[in-house]
Amino acid sequence: MNPADVWQLLTAALLVVLAGLFTAADAAVGSFSKARAQELVGESRAGAQRLVAVLDDAPRHLNTALLLRLLCETTAIVLVTLLIAEHYDGSWWAQVAFAVGSMLVVSFVVVGVAPRTLGRQHDETVALWSAWPLAALTTVLGPIPSLLILVGNAITPGRGFRHGPFSTETELREMVDIAEASALIEEDERKMIHSVFELGDTTVREVMVPRGDVVYIESHKNLRQTMSLFLRSGFSRLPVVGENLDDVRGFAYLKDVVRRDFEAPEVEFTQPVEEIMRPVVWVPDSKPVDAQLREMQARRQHIAVVVDEYGGTAGLITIEDLLEEIVGEITDEYDEAEIEVENLDDGQVRVSSRYPIDDLDELFGFDVDDEDVDSVGGLMAKHLGKVPIPGSVVEAHGLRFEAEQATGRRNQIATVLIRQVVPEPADAGDVPRD
Repeated sequence: MNPADVWQLLTAALLVVLAGLFTAADAAVGSFSKARAQELVGESRAGAQRLVAVLDDAPRHLNTALLLRLLCETTAIVLVTLLIAEHYDGSWWAQVAFAVGSMLVVSFVVVGVAPRTLGRQHDETVALWSAWPLAALTTVLGPIPSLLILVGNAITPGRGFRHGPFSTETELREMVDIAEASALIEEDERKMIHSVFELGDTTVREVMVPRGDVVYIESHKNLRQTMSLFLRSGFSRLPVVGENLDDVRGFAYLKDVVRRDFEAPEVEFTQPVEEIMRPVVWVPDSKPVDAQLREMQARRQHIAVVVDEYGGTAGLITIEDLLEEIVGEITDEYDEAEIEVENLDDGQVRVSSRYPIDDLDELFGFDVDDEDVDSVGGLMAKHLGKVPIPGSVVEAHGLRFEAEQATGRRNQIATVLIRQVVPEPADAGDVPRD
């Protein structure tokens, strides 16, 4: 073996060591919390301030560590393979097998297991030590790791990861899946943790109560009428509007109406609801759910009006809507299983509000043709011109529809009573005589 070969072997060994150092840095920084790093700043630890800066953009710095580890490891494998091919007499597949076998052991132990173990056992020391080199190398490489991630996302089917699949969030998601598969956590807990990560990628528009489902009260209505709508709809907060739903002037709270009615019963029929309404909070429909949840918690708000890009009312958002993105649908003890079809003794039929109008011919023997809607609930909303609430009645297509009960936190109509309308008999004077 000549001196050039010795240098080639030493270079490969040095690259393996560097790859191991990058692995240790990745493991230490990836498992280090920003709060802990800020505590080290308070203790005036050397490198702590730089570590906080690295953790502020952790995915970018971890992608740099990964890229450089792969570069060092791949280069070392190539150098060793060339060296074996030059000095090992045998067939090409034997040379490849020897190179792969030897480097597999070295890569697994020296680059994979040992550095990662040390990085997590001594995460504080390794993270402080590696913060400055990682920051400097990330600056030198610039956008190269991010560009490579974009290329990878472009050629990968489906939705890619913005910071790459090597970010700490993605690794934590995988750890949660493994924990659920190992029966360490329940499936519902796994879904809840995943939902927390998705909050930042979900907008208010996706979880709001849409404009068409909003129940509101006109500003000139008195307290008695407002109380009646509260009781019929099942809501405890209602938007107060002027000319239309794009003119939301405030929110009426059930407890405010009850308190005012208790303190001054004589104004129940004379005082308009706009005199006791609360101010409106406006929210853009593009706002991330996690930011909106933090804001509503900080301001102690429960409900807000969602506006679209043109300034019109797109819907309503409540804190319960946001929490449902984490814990799933919130129901109460009054919710019942959805009924599809139930024939009653008085000749009426109870159906789900989602029952298709195309299937009504099977119940009543004639077609109900309405091109604008597909369900019984949609048919009622169309003819009422507003969201149906319990007690709402519509007569259309020879049938009488009565909204029966609401269910769920949003109090949407669950079931509808339908009966055929019997035409009134003609008067005797109207009957033509021969």
